[in-house]
Amino acid sequence: MDNSIYIKDKISELLTIVNELEKKYPGRKFSLDGHLLGSIGEVLASYYYGIILYPNSTKTHDGERDGKRIQIKITQGTSVDINEIPDYLIVLFLKKSEGKVYEVFNGPGSLVLSDVKRTKNGWYNRSLSKLSDFDQEVVEQRISAINHIDKWNKSIRN
Repeated sequence: MDNSIYIKDKISELLTIVNELEKKYPGRKFSLDGHLLGSIGEVLASYYYGIILYPNSTKTHDGERDGKRIQIKITQGTSVDINEIPDYLIVLFLKKSEGKVYEVFNGPGSLVLSDVKRTKNGWYNRSLSKLSDFDQEVVEQRISAINHIDKWNKSIRN
């Protein structure tokens, strides 16, 4: 089976289970987050961009392509938290109702964090809207996709 179909099917199954649990237990959230969502994002980025992934928990960067070190973030929300300024940053958005992934930002990490201060917990936080604005400035500096991925826009929400 094609890896892209496999991962899409598995994400769809996970989202179906989450939906069923939230219906069965009203008022409880069963969000895909943390390491599970992060690993999903890394595997998807590997597929879409041909990124060679580093071992889990490698500091700052999740993988590389053509000598470029890349941090990968994925969210179902409206922002992402970033701990260290990466060489390159790819931010993906998972639309739960579709099980579809969109590219929010793809470019130099220093650009998106140059004017933001660390939060109380020591992280940088960037909204998807702001990342999308920055993304329009880096067309020539993107990691090229080897498989098509649609761009996120501000009307796409969960």
